[in-house]
Amino acid sequence: MIYVSSSCLKNAKIKDSVEELAINGFKNIELSGGTEYYDNFENELLELKDKYNLNYRCHNYFPPPKNHFVLNLASLNNNVFQDSFSHLQQSIFLSERLGAKKFAFHAGYFIDIKLNEIGKKLSRDNLFNESESVNRFCNAFEMLKRKAGGIELFIENNVFSAANSETYDTKNPFMMTNYEKYISLKERIDFNLLLDVAHLKVSAKTLRLDFEDEFKKMINVSNYIHISDNDGLHDSNEALRKPSNLLSMLTNSKTEGKDFTLEIYDGLDAIKSSHDALELAIL
Repeated sequence: MIYVSSSCLKNAKIKDSVEELAINGFKNIELSGGTEYYDNFENELLELKDKYNLNYRCHNYFPPPKNHFVLNLASLNNNVFQDSFSHLQQSIFLSERLGAKKFAFHAGYFIDIKLNEIGKKLSRDNLFNESESVNRFCNAFEMLKRKAGGIELFIENNVFSAANSETYDTKNPFMMTNYEKYISLKERIDFNLLLDVAHLKVSAKTLRLDFEDEFKKMINVSNYIHISDNDGLHDSNEALRKPSNLLSMLTNSKTEGKDFTLEIYDGLDAIKSSHDALELAIL
């Protein structure tokens, strides 16, 4: 099944993004970041679900909090950690009310990213103790898992860019950016992997790993995949274009029974063409 992320459209209200996607024929919608909190958004989503026969899935920074912050379940700052844990609980409960069966959020960070630096080159900051940070993340994940009921929890691989590698003198401030780190975390906690292919493409280049080899190993252990393309240097959420190496890699992979979400920021035409290209690649 192919979903489209609500973050592909830049509306302040989630209702507007969902209805725009629905009017353009997209029935499977992943609710993600980029919108603002307002009263009654949940009832509006339920009304749109019935009106257009939609399937929903919540992702990471949704629902939008009243006061924005950078979600980090590995933070050793108690305020950030508690805000993150509370947000993820709310997302799980909302998933249940919306009829969604899967919920994914990003692996943690060994720094607290500033709100105005999300998705950009980071400024230098002191790194947390990695062992303590991973322990906090794992313990919190186990607590969330007990609260999740019938909702499957997934953890998404992070993106490590060359620019941020330079800032941190090659020290990686992000959890789970490649297959080796996935295995390391999997040995600590039993979780499902949300594979973000675009994140992996950038991280593999930064870490001087073979992207195709990393992709093959990680897609084989995931049934939930985020898709967009980029130049390997920046996570730029570009459209899927035919022909492309990424589409060839997907065609040559076992994709039966896997869910995909498009995260394309190039406008509706690019979303539609990417949807068609992805559909052909995974048939």
